[in-house]
Amino acid sequence: MDINIAVLPGDGIGVEVIAAGMQVLQHVAKKKGHKVNATYADVGWAAIDKHGTALPAVTRDVCRQNKAILFGAVGLPDRDQTLPQAQRPERVALLELRKGLFANLRHVVLPPGLADHCPLKKHLISAGIDIMIIRELTGGLYYGKPQGISGEPGHRSAVDTMAYTEHEIRRILKVGFETARKRRRRLTSVDKANILATSQLWRESAVVMGKDYPDVQLEHMYVDNASMQLLRRPTEFDVIVTENTFGDILSDEASMLCGSIGLVPSACLGEDSSTTPFYEPIHGSAPDIAGKNKANPVGAILTVAMMLRYTFGLQEEAANIEKGCFQVLNEAKILTGDLGGNSGCTDVAAAVIAAI
Repeated sequence: MDINIAVLPGDGIGVEVIAAGMQVLQHVAKKKGHKVNATYADVGWAAIDKHGTALPAVTRDVCRQNKAILFGAVGLPDRDQTLPQAQRPERVALLELRKGLFANLRHVVLPPGLADHCPLKKHLISAGIDIMIIRELTGGLYYGKPQGISGEPGHRSAVDTMAYTEHEIRRILKVGFETARKRRRRLTSVDKANILATSQLWRESAVVMGKDYPDVQLEHMYVDNASMQLLRRPTEFDVIVTENTFGDILSDEASMLCGSIGLVPSACLGEDSSTTPFYEPIHGSAPDIAGKNKANPVGAILTVAMMLRYTFGLQEEAANIEKGCFQVLNEAKILTGDLGGNSGCTDVAAAVIAAI
């Protein structure tokens, strides 16, 4: 199979972790007789410095012409502050490249070998943590209108609008139910139905759709309670489905259950082939360690596995990468600094390849 992908390393440690992910991808592809056709393009500050914009036309074209986007990270906090918010890399690049992709899947797993790195007491995690968080990506506060700040200094007002249609809610709930059906058949739908009208519509829709999935145990949970239960009983969660802002917050909270945000991959998927699927580790650009071979590449490597599974249908290859990553993590001999180790980004990539 030809694996045709757009590769956008971006800023900071994005360059290093994507290089590691690509090494693993090339290794697995060669073993299984596939050909990787990777077209690299600039994004973020790497693009601003060359093209004057965080997402130049040439990068958009590369993304449209390929089957998937493998993305590193964008944004440099010190430099971001020099631009109006509307021109900053996260808003220009991330929101544009993910436009039309409505389902964000973030997989949080605590390998037994890293149990000491989880901030929770051992009796709370003894049954293991394996949570798939599914976040709606096109609606809610990030896109609702009206939005903005108005008025004179000292008397300004600001507004953000949370808006959802029944169609948007039902399509993400379907992803939640279908995903739960392939895992442990437990789905937690997170909302704020005691306060928000959008959440009331969300819960009503979940109840109705649940009747079509009698084999999936459906649980409803308010978002504030969900944030607490993730710390109190994380092993009981299987699949969580929720709206945009709630999902953004809860998935970052959940990432720390596995010891480091550097371990968590993500996929952004759409309904059809009109928008290119987007894959990225959930961490940021971490400019303080960029170029020092200190970044944890596991999130990026596991992101490659998600890409092979969801876009190219290569289940065995994806499973091999995941197995290699978790073998290295469980042995806990070759770990980056965020996990208490002294190994470099390139060391971890080499260890995963050896495990595969």
